[in-house]
Amino acid sequence: MHKAFGAGLLAATLALVGCNNDDNRDSEEDDLRAEEPRIEAAAGGAGEAALAADLQFAMDSVGYSEKEFVLSGTAVSYLPKGGQSLGTDGQWDVEENDSAAYVTRAVVYQPLDAEAFNGTVIVEWMNVTSGSDSSPVWTYTHNELIREGYALISLSAQAAGVASTKTMDPERYANLLHPGDNYSYDIFSQAGQAVRDHADVLLNGLQPKRVLAAGESQSAYRLVSYANAVHPLVTVYDGYLLQSRLANAAPLATADDVSGSTEIRSDLGVPVLMFQSETDVNEATRQADTSTYRLWEVAGTAHFDVYGGGIGLIDTGDGEGALLALEALLDPPSKVFGFINCDKPINAGPMSFVLSAAVHALNEWITTGTPPASAETLQAIDFTPYSPGYARDAQGNALGGIRTPFVDVPLAMLGGTGNSGGEGFCRLFGTTEPLSADELDTLYPTQQAFVTAWTAATEAAVERGYIRPVDGQALIDAAGRVRVLP
Repeated sequence: MHKAFGAGLLAATLALVGCNNDDNRDSEEDDLRAEEPRIEAAAGGAGEAALAADLQFAMDSVGYSEKEFVLSGTAVSYLPKGGQSLGTDGQWDVEENDSAAYVTRAVVYQPLDAEAFNGTVIVEWMNVTSGSDSSPVWTYTHNELIREGYALISLSAQAAGVASTKTMDPERYANLLHPGDNYSYDIFSQAGQAVRDHADVLLNGLQPKRVLAAGESQSAYRLVSYANAVHPLVTVYDGYLLQSRLANAAPLATADDVSGSTEIRSDLGVPVLMFQSETDVNEATRQADTSTYRLWEVAGTAHFDVYGGGIGLIDTGDGEGALLALEALLDPPSKVFGFINCDKPINAGPMSFVLSAAVHALNEWITTGTPPASAETLQAIDFTPYSPGYARDAQGNALGGIRTPFVDVPLAMLGGTGNSGGEGFCRLFGTTEPLSADELDTLYPTQQAFVTAWTAATEAAVERGYIRPVDGQALIDAAGRVRVLP
């Protein structure tokens, strides 16, 4: 079924030895290639894309557009070759199994000004943990993507997302069809291939130079299996951003064809940046950094947080999001999206700021061949799923990991575990426990003492590449506006 196309692997190799790969793809011989889907603009119904948690401002107000397309074709499923087991080292050998028709949708965000496009397209495997499609990578990093000129495509790759989308707008999505998650891997390949071959339609003529894969939580779990099994067969993607994955990989065809903690295969050939919050840390992701693998474990973060559940939906990148982030440290909410009620205030940590830096670092790695510096891991005591334990400082914040002013100049104790309620979702939302007035007074005798310490810690994180400079300045400005002492 698949034809020849080797540009992805060769381009990534050039990047890893320090060569810019922007102009190489079109001139190289074919190796492996995904099928191309049929593409048409979505229309009808409510007249706009149905998403569980979309940004609450008009895209054109920030110089972007949002368009939705219907992708259709025939996708294959995969099985372990010869019935062999799939090992925990990720060195999987698979073959095509059966095929089935599909019709799905993709939402495309891109700069209105073609001159602003930086050449990188991110295809996000939409998350369906809630039962509906959502794009957490887009929600958390949209400010970085917009100011740097990325395009992002949110893809309905899984059956649950397609089914939910059909109920949200039956008229608009009447023709959507998903044959099951066994076929999701090839659907994801075909979406990436469409970016390369049909940018005239999907991107309104923008010319992509790099195509990255991204996914959070369940989507990252599936992308581990995609990278280990499918990437060697169909070299569509130039790199992977995997956010908040647990130890195991997703099944390919049957529930038991993948077992145990699974690493990313060492011979993948393209960069992988693994981003882990305190909720997610596990032994499988702690494989050694290599020329194609980096692990970022970030202190003070949770699987999901205040930014993803509210601030991020209204953050237009004007600095007010940073101000709201600091204010949430002092008065954190315990409710998410207005209807998920947690037993404790949820995490108000720095994930959005560090994840934006991760996107930049991955793109630079692929574009220039310069990898991010290796980061310290968190000082984990155990690796209990969803509730790992950590050594903590006097204010209760985790030691080790990527450091930011949120934990080094604390206004609260931030954790990735310890919450409950919300029909089980709140265990993923972490906690925020604001420091008492006496604790704040001891740490920061004056408001200026806080601002000075916060500024120094922010500048250090920017210098290390863990916060983008524009976000760092926004956080410093916000510190001057938030009254931390009673």
